[in-house]
Amino acid sequence: MMDCVVRDAHVYVKRGHEIAGGWVAVKDGRVHSVGSTGDEPEARRTISAGGRLLTPGLINVHHHMYQNLTRAYAPVTNGTLFEWLTGLYPLWAKLDEESVYVSTYVAMTELLMGGCTTSMDHMYVHPKPFLIDAQFRAAKDIGFRFYATRGSMTRSVEQGGLPPASVVQSEDDILADSVRLVEAYHDDSPGSMSRVALAPCSLFSVTERIMKESAKLAETYDLRLHTHLAEDPEEDVYCKEVYGCTPVEYFERVGWATKRSWVAHFIYPHSDEIDRLAHAGVCVAQCPCSNMLIGGGSADLMELRRRGMPVGLGCDGSASTDHASMWLEARTALLLGRYRNGPASMSARDALDAATIGGAACLGWQDEIGHLEPGACADLVVWHMSDVALAGALTDPVEAWLRCAPAVAELTMVAGVPLIEDAQPVSKDLSDILARHARQARRIQCLQA
Repeated sequence: MMDCVVRDAHVYVKRGHEIAGGWVAVKDGRVHSVGSTGDEPEARRTISAGGRLLTPGLINVHHHMYQNLTRAYAPVTNGTLFEWLTGLYPLWAKLDEESVYVSTYVAMTELLMGGCTTSMDHMYVHPKPFLIDAQFRAAKDIGFRFYATRGSMTRSVEQGGLPPASVVQSEDDILADSVRLVEAYHDDSPGSMSRVALAPCSLFSVTERIMKESAKLAETYDLRLHTHLAEDPEEDVYCKEVYGCTPVEYFERVGWATKRSWVAHFIYPHSDEIDRLAHAGVCVAQCPCSNMLIGGGSADLMELRRRGMPVGLGCDGSASTDHASMWLEARTALLLGRYRNGPASMSARDALDAATIGGAACLGWQDEIGHLEPGACADLVVWHMSDVALAGALTDPVEAWLRCAPAVAELTMVAGVPLIEDAQPVSKDLSDILARHARQARRIQCLQA
């Protein structure tokens, strides 16, 4: 007998495979089977989707969860990327285990409400030890599929970087803690709920040794690699002055141009650099909302895909985009793509594909997540939209999903376990977490209680 069957849905299994009036059967945390409503197997629990769209869980491949402690922070809301960073680094220097735990818990809950079932996090600010351990505790407490990345910075203002000395670390401390985290939490077994990648923050915030040694560790432990790349024109200036080359050329020089790597943003590469990294197997995380708010441009998702680069979507920091809704990122990616290249250039299915299997490709996890074929992890979403919003949308539920806004998750299931039901988190601890989060946000922003 199945553990659960979700029936009466328009099931988007993967690109090119949809079932109008379908069901998904779940057993032991996996998709057991899919089919047309009326011939579904018996199950301990049957959930009616009420004719709604059912998709694979969305996958977030670039985020900075701790930043929800400084959302919409007024002094830097209109700054450039570098101005924004230098304005917020002193606040982030106050992070500790409690603030990272509650910010991670809130971020993961918000992601679930926006239909995300797997997320990475790029934690590169380390004023205190064991911050990523706190993130894994939050993920376990919620039941969220978490791909942590051990971020790092070594260059403070005194060494020609942007951050204060209080949030950077020595090379040896970074490498030792990277090994510790991998050995403690990285689980590459099928259906894993916790994995680790290595993620020096950016080419202008770490030394060449960290980049090279991270690539070597990735080979030793069979890990993935992540960093920001070609995000801002100032990065070109910096790399030219310090390394005598472009950011992508430096990326190649330190051994990162491999199929292990996925990079965030990739807005300002040269044309031939796109082709070289595509040939090497590098993937890209587009972060449309954050890029548009910062005003620094955005990657051309469909053009990168046309040239052979898998592209996923990311929310980026919750202080640059100020939300954690992968549905909103998918809608914005669609709008941005069509605004840039015309109405025939991108469809809702293209955006959904990027948010699911594109994200899975960034994480090297296409075999188990990003689709709903039998054997995949049972990570799925039933989407809720109001009857008013959907009035008249009769012919294409996938296009309606992004065009007829807004949408939220009615049901979000991770490994076969419902974590959002009736569009609400099932967590009984959320009120307490939010109160703790408010205290930490006030402390960090130096506001009175």
